[in-house]
Amino acid sequence: MDKKLPKGARITGEGREALTADLVERYQRGESIRSMAADIGRSYGFVHGVLVDAGVTMRSRGGATRGPAAQARREALGT
Repeated sequence: MDKKLPKGARITGEGREALTADLVERYQRGESIRSMAADIGRSYGFVHGVLVDAGVTMRSRGGATRGPAAQARREALGT
């Protein structure tokens, strides 16, 4: 997402659906909730809530740091 959302503004309807789809895709590619929250200008809790409402299975704390899962995550993020 290129721009930050207006602070405190309600996000409903198609805008929320588009945001949810974007956040779900990014999370499933391995991006952290904190980095997504900073990118869109919202709190960790907001992004976490959107993902939970979408039925996303949350990763354990710390994410993949070693092994094939970590390598796949780094490749998906382009780092």
